[in-house]
Amino acid sequence: MTTSSLNWPVAALRDAELRDRTYMRVGGRARWLLEPATPEELQLAIVTARERGFVPRILGGGCNMIIEDGLHDCVVITTDRMKRCFRPVRGSASFEEESQRSELVHVPPAEDPRLVVWAGTTLQKLCSTATELGLSGMECLAGVPGQLGGGVAMNAGGRYGEMWDSVEVVRVIEPDGRMLDLPRAECTPRYRNGGLGERVVAGAILRLVPQTRAEVRERAKQYLLEKNAVQPVMEWSAGCVFKNPDKQRSGGLSAGQLVERCGLKGRERGDAYVSPQHGNFVINRAHASSDDILGLIEEVRAEVASQTGVELELEVKVWRREPR
Repeated sequence: MTTSSLNWPVAALRDAELRDRTYMRVGGRARWLLEPATPEELQLAIVTARERGFVPRILGGGCNMIIEDGLHDCVVITTDRMKRCFRPVRGSASFEEESQRSELVHVPPAEDPRLVVWAGTTLQKLCSTATELGLSGMECLAGVPGQLGGGVAMNAGGRYGEMWDSVEVVRVIEPDGRMLDLPRAECTPRYRNGGLGERVVAGAILRLVPQTRAEVRERAKQYLLEKNAVQPVMEWSAGCVFKNPDKQRSGGLSAGQLVERCGLKGRERGDAYVSPQHGNFVINRAHASSDDILGLIEEVRAEVASQTGVELELEVKVWRREPR
């Protein structure tokens, strides 16, 4: 089968550049990039790709990943067009948008403090929407890049809370193409892992906590200021490279503190370097290759293991070139 003859049921780009779709600004090209605009189109794209012999890869905000340079002979499906965030109709747990209903009943946020969010909604849009509605629970994501889908899949968050603290229902697409709505009680999220396996997140219903706008806004502001003070938020990076290890094994030190303790801040390889501000960030100065970045990460892992005995586990996802 030759891919040049394929027609797709959703918007599609051939030989699409992936570099500028990631926060690290590194990566090669995808043979096909599919751009669904709704959860139903996402499901259709996944099913069609599998029927045609591809194992599709899902690209959200591109913030927690490193894509290897070169041609990826595969189908990449981006959720970037799936940006919907809305309040449910009274008494409904539906993922359908209110504008599609013939009779709308608008519920005050204090009465029904939920939001229905599609996978491509950015975490910052979600945070700002919740703030303006006077709904607390998303402030922990202030300054966190990425989209709802990836945030749920990896249980994004920080010291003040995690994504799954507010998830009531998650809509997923199973590997066999079925769409399912999973209540929180049926899921097993943990640290930096939503526990969904190979399922793809299409959206979620979030249950938040009513508060005043001023309270939510001030809390989000403080969290953002704290984050900006200690992380290189304006640089090209994939966020935290390593998961924080078990405190008993690391002597209570975080991954970034272990890197710093080993004297690795500022370590360079090509145009990639370990941030002098935070040891758990690898920065692309401007023209780093994927080999520069991945090689530097392995250097850091090996040195930390040699000096401390702690084997750091990757938090970032790495896309290698693979035959389909």
